[in-house]
Amino acid sequence: MTAPELRWGVMGPGWIAQRFVEALNKNTTQQVVAVGSRSAQRADEFARRMGVEAAHGSYESLLADPLVEIVYVSTPHPQHHRCALDAIAAGKHVLIEKPLGINANQAREVFTAAQNAGVFAGEAMWTRFLPKFDVLGQILANGLLGEIRTVAADHGEFFTTDHRIYDTALAGGPMLDLGTYPIAFAYWTLGHVAAVSAIGQPANDELNGQVSATLGHVGGSQSLVHTTILSNTPTTAFVAGEDAYLDLPGPFYQPGPFRLVPRTGDVLVHDEEPGTHTDGLHFSAVDAARQIAAGAVDSEVHPPADVIGTLDVMDRIRAQVGIAFPGE
Repeated sequence: MTAPELRWGVMGPGWIAQRFVEALNKNTTQQVVAVGSRSAQRADEFARRMGVEAAHGSYESLLADPLVEIVYVSTPHPQHHRCALDAIAAGKHVLIEKPLGINANQAREVFTAAQNAGVFAGEAMWTRFLPKFDVLGQILANGLLGEIRTVAADHGEFFTTDHRIYDTALAGGPMLDLGTYPIAFAYWTLGHVAAVSAIGQPANDELNGQVSATLGHVGGSQSLVHTTILSNTPTTAFVAGEDAYLDLPGPFYQPGPFRLVPRTGDVLVHDEEPGTHTDGLHFSAVDAARQIAAGAVDSEVHPPADVIGTLDVMDRIRAQVGIAFPGE
């Protein structure tokens, strides 16, 4: 609530955009003043439903709106890169729904363009901005686990074939929607990846359905990551060190409790009420507002290096499994 107030424009009035606006309205003083869509009808419907004043029937019209200071990009994955570059070219700050691009090169282009233009660009990887992950970060920074040896993280959900995640034109499959969470978690915890060994399973003749990978991080530690659209999974994670391990029950990437289990001594519990998107999407927005007020062009919580590094690992996994996205 104390973050500097910005006027937001939403680009792409889908499910996640609705949750984003709900989270901002519930938890912040940020103002969503406009929505843009390639369909004037969809923009009008979203504006009426969410109480947004201006509805634009094109992205170009949204970017030309002088009231909009920052654009939240929530279009389908393959459009994130182009929409972000267009917003930056229009002089707008931009917060892009994860993943920022479909590959690491797209992310590099967006961050370089923002730096050159002197505007903010960030990825709305909402997990990284949660208070829960601030606590986890302090535990890791203070060395309470000892030297970390292993990280494991999983995210799987069952989807029927009529869901848009089965649409190859929208870069479907588990990698971008689900896999980004465990891979980003492993990268954040253990850093740069020196080696990747991955296997996949198809969902059909055109689409990957499941990926498992072992990552060898610089320094020798390892992580195990898994994602699937073929089954519901526990979506749990752990971080294991010489002296203790962190146990994150599912869904590990959402607000909720976790345990620190020492090799000797008492278990410590971080007791936090479980939450969903509406309880967490606003934290990346207020981080952007604070960074912009300070004159920064990127986030300190989730910096460009982490965004690019995570996408680079995903690129290497996809190369081994044989996953290509539209336009690559």
